Amino acid sequence: MSWLLPLAVGAASGLLASMGLGGGFILLIYMMLFTDLPQTGSQGINLMFFLPVVAVSVAVHIKNRLLDVKKALIMGSFGALAVPLGYLLAVNLQQDMLRRVFAVFLIAAGTKDLLAPKEDKK
Repeated sequence: MSWLLPLAVGAASGLLASMGLGGGFILLIYMMLFTDLPQTGSQGINLMFFLPVVAVSVAVHIKNRLLDVKKALIMGSFGALAVPLGYLLAVNLQQDMLRRVFAVFLIAAGTKDLLAPKEDKK
């Protein structure tokens, strides 16, 4: 039965991620709290989990004409450039500092989402 919780977390994470609701956050928090993996390992696994979800989601959104491909390529290019910088930062910070930086980032992102004006979807 030790496989039941990881299976449930993986399924919930994949489902939420495919709907754009931040399923990776659930997976990352689970791995950091309930496994003995270091944060860098947890983040690496989270990123590897994210790739197939992105591939399927992008294919579905392109099929349904819900994706501006030009903007997605531009944003994806900048994201690809930021990956090596984030990697260098993560491997050169001590685990405690990395956890603090990550916590501040999550709090800032959550606060921004809570306080951002909502768009009218007309």
